[in-house]
Amino acid sequence: MAAEANANDLTQVVVLLAAGVAAVPIFKKIGLGSVLGYLAAGLVVGPFGFGFFADPQAIIHVAELGVVMFLFIIGLEMQPSRLWGMRKDIFGLGAVQVIGAIAALTCIGLSFGFPLIPSFVAGTGFVMTSTAIVMQMLQERGTMSTLKGQRIIAILLFEDLAIVPLLAIVALLGTGASAADASDRWISVGIAIGAVVALVLAGRYLLNPLFRVLASSGAREVMTAAALLVVLGSALAMQVSGLSMAMGAFLAGVLLSESAFRHQLEADIEPFRGILLGLFFLGVGMAIDLSVIAANWQLVAASVVGYMVAKMLLIYVVARLLGTCHAESLERAVLMAQGGEFAFVLYAAAVSAGIFDAQSNAILTATIIISMILTPLMVIAHDRLVPKKAPSTEGLTLPENVEGTVLIIGFGRFGQIVSQPLLARGYTLSLIDRDAEFVRDASEFGFKVYYGDGARIDILHAAGAGTAKAILICVDDKEAALKIAEVVKGEFPLVPLLARAFDRGHALDLVHAGVDFQIRETFESAVAFSRETLKALGEDDDVAEDVVEDFRDVDRERFAMETVGGIYAGRQLIRGNAQPADIIAARTGRARAAAEEERHRREEEQES
Repeated sequence: MAAEANANDLTQVVVLLAAGVAAVPIFKKIGLGSVLGYLAAGLVVGPFGFGFFADPQAIIHVAELGVVMFLFIIGLEMQPSRLWGMRKDIFGLGAVQVIGAIAALTCIGLSFGFPLIPSFVAGTGFVMTSTAIVMQMLQERGTMSTLKGQRIIAILLFEDLAIVPLLAIVALLGTGASAADASDRWISVGIAIGAVVALVLAGRYLLNPLFRVLASSGAREVMTAAALLVVLGSALAMQVSGLSMAMGAFLAGVLLSESAFRHQLEADIEPFRGILLGLFFLGVGMAIDLSVIAANWQLVAASVVGYMVAKMLLIYVVARLLGTCHAESLERAVLMAQGGEFAFVLYAAAVSAGIFDAQSNAILTATIIISMILTPLMVIAHDRLVPKKAPSTEGLTLPENVEGTVLIIGFGRFGQIVSQPLLARGYTLSLIDRDAEFVRDASEFGFKVYYGDGARIDILHAAGAGTAKAILICVDDKEAALKIAEVVKGEFPLVPLLARAFDRGHALDLVHAGVDFQIRETFESAVAFSRETLKALGEDDDVAEDVVEDFRDVDRERFAMETVGGIYAGRQLIRGNAQPADIIAARTGRARAAAEEERHRREEEQES
C-alpha cells in the first residue's frame, strides 16, 4: 500500500512538471505569456480536466511559497533607504487606491441587490491584487526596476500591510461577534506589530554574522539551506502572527539588501522561486470549479465584468488625479484589474464569520480566478494597442569560455571609442551587449560582440570576467550600470572596474557601489567645448587652459566631499558662500592678471 501511495505521489509530480513544460513554451510562442500557460495547464490536469488531482487547494498552499520567494528577491533589490524613499507611494498612493477601490467595488455588490456587509466584504477581497501575477508580468515586461514598476510594487506592499486590519474588520462584521472577539483581534494586531519589530531586529543584528560564519565553512549547500531557512522562517513568523508570509519574506529581503551576500542569496533562491511560482499558477488553474460557473454563469460573468471594469476605472482615475501620465495610468489599471490570492483567505474568514454561505464563496472564488485568467489576455491586448517591438535573439551567440584582457560591457558609441586605443596597443577584448539588433549590426563591421546581460553572474563568467585584467561598464542605462557594478564587485572584487556615468548623482552611486574609476559621459566633451568657447570669445590660450584646469580642481574637490560626506555635503558646498563659480572666477582673475603682466613684460622687452 505504501509503495502504491509513493508511486501515486510521484505520478502527480511528473504530471505537474509535464503540464508546465508542455504548456508554457507553447503559450509563450503564440504570445500569450507563461502565466496563462500555467493556468491553462492547471485546468487541463485538474478535477475538471483529466482529473489527476482532486484537491487543488493543497497544491496552492504549497505553491504559495513561490510567491514568498518572489517577494524575498524583490526585497533584496530594495535597500532600506530606497524603501524609505517609497513611503509616499506606499502610504499615499497605496492607501488612496485601496480605500477608493473598496468604496467603488462595494457599490458594485449593492447594484446587484446584495446587502451592505456582504457587498463590502466581496468588494474588499477583489481589491487585493494578485501579487504573483503582477510581479510575474512586471518581470516578463522588464519594468520591475522602473519608476512605474516601483509604484505598482508600493501599492502591493500597502495591500499586504492591510491584511490584518481587514481580517479584523471581517471578524467584527460577522454574526455573533462579541466584545471578547474584538479584544482578541486587537491582541492579534499587537502580536503582528511585535513580530515585525522582532524580525527587523533579528535581521539587523543576526543574519549577517550568521552568513559570515557559514561562508567561512566553505560549504555551498549549507549557504543554500541557510537562504531557504531565512526565507521560510521569516514567512512562518509572519504567518503565525497573523500577517502574510509574503510580507515576512519581503522584510527579510530588505534587511539583507545591503549584505555582502545579497547576490549569492538571490542566485540560491532563484531556482526554487521559479518552480514554486509556476506551481502556484498551476494550482489556481486547477481550482476553477466549472460546475459552479455553469450553474451561475450569468452572475459570475456580470461580477467579473463589473468588478474588473470598476477597479480599472478607479485605478486609472486615482493615478491621473495624482499626476501620473495617461500611458502609465492605463497600464497600471490593466495590470492590477484582477482580484488576488488573498481574497481566498478573506472569503474563507467571511464564511467562518457567517457573512457568506458556501455557495456565495464558490461564486466569488470563481470570479477571482477568472479575473486572474483574463489579466494576461488584457495585458496582451493593451500591448497590441501600444505596440513595442521586442528584439529578436534568434541567431545570436551567447558568450562561452571567452577570454580577453579587457571585458567591455556595452559596446555602443562610448564603448567603441574606448576600445580603439586598447586594440591599438594589442589588448584582446571580450565584448557583450544586450541590444540584439546592435549585436547583429556589429558583426557586419568585423566586431565579435556576444549577446548577454552584464548583470548576470553566469554571463560574466562565460565572458571571461574572472580572468580579465579590467572590466569596463559602458552601458547607457543608469540602473543597469549600477546593478552591473554591484554584481561585478561582489563576484570579482579584485578585478579593476571602470564605469561610464550618466551624471553626477549616478557617478556618486557608482563610487559607492565600488567602482575603481568612473567618468561622466559628457564631462570631457563639455570641458573641451567650454575651453574652445573661451578662445572664440578672445581669451588667451593660457587663460582658457587655466580656467578649465581650475574648474577641474573645484569639481574634483566637490566630488570628493560628496563621496565622503554624502550628497548633502556637496549641496551645502554649492549653496554656501563659496560658490564654485566664485572660486573659479577668483582663480581666473589671478590667471588673467598674470597673463596681462606677462604680456606687458614682453611688449616692454620688444620696445627696448
